[in-house]
Amino acid sequence: MKRLRAATPLLLLLLAGGILLASGALDRLHPQQLATEHAHLRMAMMASPWLARLMFVGLMTLVVASGMPGVVFVTISGGMIFGILEGALLSTLGLGLGSVLLFLAARYAFGISARPPPALAERIRAGFLHHPLSYTLFLRLVPAFPFGGVTIALAWLRCPLWLFIAASIGGGGVIEVIESAVGTGIERALAAGEPIDIHLFTDLHVLLPLLLMGLFVLLPVLIQRFRSR
Repeated sequence: MKRLRAATPLLLLLLAGGILLASGALDRLHPQQLATEHAHLRMAMMASPWLARLMFVGLMTLVVASGMPGVVFVTISGGMIFGILEGALLSTLGLGLGSVLLFLAARYAFGISARPPPALAERIRAGFLHHPLSYTLFLRLVPAFPFGGVTIALAWLRCPLWLFIAASIGGGGVIEVIESAVGTGIERALAAGEPIDIHLFTDLHVLLPLLLMGLFVLLPVLIQRFRSR
């Protein structure tokens, strides 16, 4: 019962994410759906600017805190509706709040255990404790890793809270800027009457942020190679 109580906050967050995913609410953030509704969403944002921003931050926080996939679609929609700078700022705020909630819930769940962890887990944890900065930055800076999975993994590895927040807001903030720029590029292309298809990714306003994302993915590898030399 003690372990179940400890895991309750994490289970509730995951349950909320499952309900959100099953409701189909995230389907409205798919690029094709946004293409048909982005004008309506911008008008709704202009009619109730503060409510729209609060709802966007709340949605971003819930998606991140529940560990559900779809964070990138939320960020892109923010770039389409609010622009690069404001969209990235709001996305980073929701990202920070959601990731801290998930991290604390996971750390509380993993903090109570009567049995010793497996030997493999202890070796991974020992390596992390010797190089926490390198491990954290690598896991957080690579966008290919699922954000919720990385958050739970860092809680399991007993990452210090200050390091987790710094890496999440620092590395995650850069990713939010790039993905918001992609959303702004898509919105600009839609305003020009271009359809959402493969040709959209040849537009410089969409292509350049994607190239920056690719360079960002390679950054931890380049840092590791530089350190090894």
